[in-house]
Amino acid sequence: MSKIFFKFLLILFFSINISNAENVYVFDFTDKEFKSLDVRKVRGADNKTEYSLGSNENGNYLKAVADNAASGLGKKLTIDLNSTPFINFTWKIEKDLKGINEKSKKGHDFAARVFVIKKTGATALSNRAINYVFSSNENIGDNWPSPYTKKSIDNVLSTTNENFNEWVTVKANVKEDFKKFHDLDVNELDGVAIMADTDNSKSKSISYYQNIYFSAD
Repeated sequence: MSKIFFKFLLILFFSINISNAENVYVFDFTDKEFKSLDVRKVRGADNKTEYSLGSNENGNYLKAVADNAASGLGKKLTIDLNSTPFINFTWKIEKDLKGINEKSKKGHDFAARVFVIKKTGATALSNRAINYVFSSNENIGDNWPSPYTKKSIDNVLSTTNENFNEWVTVKANVKEDFKKFHDLDVNELDGVAIMADTDNSKSKSISYYQNIYFSAD
């Protein structure tokens, strides 16, 4: 099974139905939540990404260390994109993946990524995804179809060319992005996942995630 198809299957751990909320938080990164999450390794990867919790003045965060590894954390949930179309999150890369070609299968690794999924058929293979990435080589605003499937689009929200080893807060209009990248009018989102992976490039990365939520504006 290809790596991107595995990612579609990550979203199996929780079922949440949320609508008409001002801010809809996806993860709270508490011990209780973390113990209930299943870390799923990508088939063919040598190792699992190591996830751990921490906190700072802005709250709890998740740390991801991927050493020739690939695994992710996901939640199955329903987000009303008419009420809360914007995804927001804060992230940081301490060790990046300079020199790889992220648009190729051999280099399709990201030290940090958050991807959103819309079910469009009976199987995971029919799903559509937008993969919001913290690139180590490309520029903010760049986007391209995944080398594994055109049903997933990589979209650069941050880059270590500009922000290395410092927290960056980003926002994206998920509803507009599904229309832009997939020509889909999406009213409800079906899943969100976190991934840090280095299994293609056989490298090592260190990244952090914090305050992942949806908002009205």
